[in-house]
Amino acid sequence: MASAFPDPSASFGARVARRLRDELVIWLTTIGADGTPQPNPVWFLVEDDTVLVYNRDDALRLKHIRRNPRVALNLDTDGEGEDVIVLTGTAEILDGYPLATEIKAYMDKYDAAARQISGDPDAFAAEYHVALRVRIDRVRGF
Repeated sequence: MASAFPDPSASFGARVARRLRDELVIWLTTIGADGTPQPNPVWFLVEDDTVLVYNRDDALRLKHIRRNPRVALNLDTDGEGEDVIVLTGTAEILDGYPLATEIKAYMDKYDAAARQISGDPDAFAAEYHVALRVRIDRVRGF
């Protein structure tokens, strides 16, 4: 199966890869019970053709995903409405998935932020222990 991500040797693909690697926050949009889009800023890690996000167990987005797993993810623009990147896919809540502290690449990216938010990475991982994976099926932008 071909990757949904653009070829990283092309200009757009290189930009997508760089931003997904370097950005700390992506907006995860789920659909609420009343059909209204519900965007939330989240930390994330790209793994192959998926995006991994950790959540508190009381996050409403988890209820939204159980009802409708189709989601969108987007990065902030450059402040002038340029450098738009939007990913769409299907989210799955991962029961029994390793905690954030057990995912080296995640902790390489968020160790300092986890310490700032929760005092230490273990406290962060205990609070944000529900993993979800978004299988990306489309990437677009300009």
